[in-house]
Amino acid sequence: MRQKYRCDGGQYLTLPTIKEWFFYLYINLLKLCNLSLFTVLHCEFQECHALSRKALITGGAGFIGSNLADELLNQGYKVRILDNLAIQVHGEEQNRPAYLSDEVELVIGDIRNPDVVYRALRGVDVVCHLAAVVGVGQSMYELCHYTSINNLGTAVLLEALIKNPIEALVVASSMSIYGEGLYSDSAGAIYTAARRTKQQLQENRWEVYNDDEEILQPIPTPENKPPDLSSVYALSKYDQEKLCLLTGQAYDIPTVALRFFNTYGPYQALSNPYTGVLAIFASRLLNNNSPIIFEDGCQMRDFIHVRDIAQACRLALEVPEAAYQSFNIGSGNKYTIRYLAEYMANVLGKTELCPEIMGKYRVGDIRHCFADISQARTVLGYEPRISLEEGMVELAQWLEGQIAHDHSAEATNELIKRGLAVG
Repeated sequence: MRQKYRCDGGQYLTLPTIKEWFFYLYINLLKLCNLSLFTVLHCEFQECHALSRKALITGGAGFIGSNLADELLNQGYKVRILDNLAIQVHGEEQNRPAYLSDEVELVIGDIRNPDVVYRALRGVDVVCHLAAVVGVGQSMYELCHYTSINNLGTAVLLEALIKNPIEALVVASSMSIYGEGLYSDSAGAIYTAARRTKQQLQENRWEVYNDDEEILQPIPTPENKPPDLSSVYALSKYDQEKLCLLTGQAYDIPTVALRFFNTYGPYQALSNPYTGVLAIFASRLLNNNSPIIFEDGCQMRDFIHVRDIAQACRLALEVPEAAYQSFNIGSGNKYTIRYLAEYMANVLGKTELCPEIMGKYRVGDIRHCFADISQARTVLGYEPRISLEEGMVELAQWLEGQIAHDHSAEATNELIKRGLAVG
């Protein structure tokens, strides 16, 4: 209630309420801090909205999903995970991973089961769809398995979302959809569909050439490079991406596809020979075996820390302008596979274990691909925060005490037996 006081001139002066005094002080404080009221209120709204949001992460008990769960929990989200705890990733026991936060609600089930998916979606506001089997080599002989989980599983999820609309959907796509990255020649001509022939690979000519037999130079690959699908895995990831974007637009579900580049960091499945290359190297080194490298080790990739991947996923959920677009999520840097094998041996104190250069190629492999991340920077506000040097030291610390069963030799022999590793 406002109080009125009589002035000497006989007029009454109405004093502000306590609430109005505080608002006056708040506005002036903002001016002193050079902030607009709109900016502060917008940030407060975003924070409160996150606190009330519930996220479902499919495939969330794995390496990327568990790190994403930590990111979302730290930002105030409630998190539910749907995961089948696949034996190849989680071992025969299929127990809840020890690294998974106690705050996470875990639903164990198959992404292809509509009843399980409907149950997992109850009360959910946003979805990050990570559920997939990964690995280029294995996909070339387990076609039904990869197509069933990656393609059919995504279709089952989308049919459920049509009946249970959500605020945002993020789908994990892959750099593998590009095939070879972008190249240029000495005259500056750009090559968007460069490929290596089987004959040149049999001759151990590993680089990419143009028709004049000039070695092409790899350059950062942007999102508008046309896909060139060189493996069943790549095909399934492209299908996941396009299914989600197409369905999202048709049913007004804001959808974003994130094309992950080579991801590394804590919680990787060290006993899965079809996981990321750094996890495979780590498994070899922890068992006092040399890292196995195909071709000559000079192939270049973009390596991105898993927490930067998690950051990008959260931003894709929260930035409205990102809807119905695809983004490269990498570091924007390039490293040779041989350099990384040697670097990991160094940080693990295993420098005597030099890389074993196979001089063979795998069907479905590409030579060079690294990311142009300018679009993610501009639209999402994404910025990689963890350097390779920092990330490798952290990974080495996490690896201490980890048990790794090295199955990479068996996996390689399986490829050779099937004619998928040649040389």
